[in-house]
Amino acid sequence: MGYQRRDINRKSNYDGKFLERLIEQGCIYYEHKCLALIEKTPEPFIVTKLGQRGTFSGRFTGRAQPDFKGTLKGGRSIAFEAKFTSKDRIKQDVVTLYQSERLTYHEAMGAVVGVVCMIGRTVAFVPWSTWKEMQSIYGRRYMTEKELKEFQVPTPGYVDFLSDYHNKEKLR
Repeated sequence: MGYQRRDINRKSNYDGKFLERLIEQGCIYYEHKCLALIEKTPEPFIVTKLGQRGTFSGRFTGRAQPDFKGTLKGGRSIAFEAKFTSKDRIKQDVVTLYQSERLTYHEAMGAVVGVVCMIGRTVAFVPWSTWKEMQSIYGRRYMTEKELKEFQVPTPGYVDFLSDYHNKEKLR
């Protein structure tokens, strides 16, 4: 049983990293088009011991911030979290309390804020105003893939998470 759980965790970790790479490709696309400069936020981590063949030990030095932050053309800020699930729903609490507080603060300062998430084959940018109000909107603290489709974004080799912003400014 332990091996099955480890394999499931490994696949979920791989899928989450894959989503982040697709988002980073979107960031590169936006930068080349002079639409935005958005970067992955490094984890607060220090190396405590170097091992052989590139291995190391380390520890986290702080709480995780939102995964991506940057500036859109025109000067508006953006901050968002990236979340993948292999389940049939994405729970609101996958965003930690600290990340939630930070995203809410960015929103209050006028930034475009949300969560890029993936359920099944659906990738979406859920505005923070919707994410934080799941309970009042859906009557529960999670979204299904069907509900996520309302916020679905194109994925032409990258996550085009700003497609709605540039087309409709829907993310306000």
